[in-house]
Amino acid sequence: MEEESTLIQDLIQTAEKYAKTNLELFKLKTISKSAEVGSSIILKLIVFSVVLIMLIVFSIGLALWIGDLLGKIYFGFFIVAVFYVLVTLVLHFIPNIIKSPAKHFLIVNMLNEKKNEKEIS
Repeated sequence: MEEESTLIQDLIQTAEKYAKTNLELFKLKTISKSAEVGSSIILKLIVFSVVLIMLIVFSIGLALWIGDLLGKIYFGFFIVAVFYVLVTLVLHFIPNIIKSPAKHFLIVNMLNEKKNEKEIS
């Protein structure tokens, strides 16, 4: 009878250790994923900022150049502004230009992530 209670206690202790180990593994995976997502967001924000500054400087230069060609500087700014309005309208009324490739990119990355997790396990 004592042997059975010892076996049950050993089983309970092993189950507790297993649960604690799984909890610790879950915490570590969560921290790792959070760090990965956070660093990815920071990187994307930095790249977006640099591209935005580059686009602004390019737009000003283009507007000045077009304005110089037309004889009035403000004509260049109007033409560049109209171009951006047209691009915005196209993107607004045809959202699949960006939506479909973005969706495809996310799906491929999620499936690759699941594949990598299976290889680790």
